[in-house]
Amino acid sequence: MGTDHLGRDILSRIVYGTRVSLTNGMLIVAFSLLIGLPIGLAAGYFGGWIDEALMRGTDVFLAFPALLLAVLMAAALGPGFLNSVIAVAVTWWPWYARLARAEVLVLRGQPYVEAAQLSGVSHWRIILRHILPATGRPLTVQAALDVGPALLTAAALSFLGLGVLPPTADWGQMVDAGRKFFPARWWYSAMPGLTIFAIALAFSVLGDALRDRKGGTGRASA
Repeated sequence: MGTDHLGRDILSRIVYGTRVSLTNGMLIVAFSLLIGLPIGLAAGYFGGWIDEALMRGTDVFLAFPALLLAVLMAAALGPGFLNSVIAVAVTWWPWYARLARAEVLVLRGQPYVEAAQLSGVSHWRIILRHILPATGRPLTVQAALDVGPALLTAAALSFLGLGVLPPTADWGQMVDAGRKFFPARWWYSAMPGLTIFAIALAFSVLGDALRDRKGGTGRASA
C-alpha cells in the first residue's frame, strides 16, 4: 500500500486504525442504547403523558439530519475521540428509543405481564424481569446493523477534522490526508476508504444474519 506523505506505512496505520475506528463505532452504539433503551421502555410501558412527553422530545432530535446534528455537536464539544462518540450518540439514540417503545407496546398486553401486574409486582420489576429480556433480541439485531453506519459517521467527523486528532491513526483522517494527493497517489485515500466500506458491509451482513436467525426487526416507525 506504500507510504503516506510523512513516510509512514499505510498498511500499518490501517491496521492500527482498526482498533480506534471499531472502538468508536461500538461505543457510539453502546451509548445510544444506554440513552434510548430506558426512554423507550418507560414510554411504551407507562403510556399516557409520560409516553407523549418522551416521544415528543425524541421527535425533536429526529427532526434534524443525523449527520448535520453530529457535526454541530462535535463542533461545539471540540475534536477528540470521546467527543466524537458523544456527538454521534446524541443523534443515534432516538432510533433505539422508538424501537424499544414499539416492542414494549406489544409486550405489555401479554398475559404473563398482566398476570404480574395483577399479582402486585412493581412496575420496574416487571420491566426489568419480563419486558427488557424480550426486547433484547430486536435491539441486538439493530445494534449490529448500526455499528457500520456509526463507524462511517465517526469517520466522516474525522474527515472534517472534528474526530480523532492526529497523529493517532484513524481511517477518516487518513482519507482526508490522502485527498490532497489524489489522483497521483490514489491508494493513499482509497485503501482506508475501502477498509471502511468492507467493515461496514461486514457488520451489515452480521446484522442480517442475526435478524434471520432470531426473527428480529429493523428500525421501528412507531
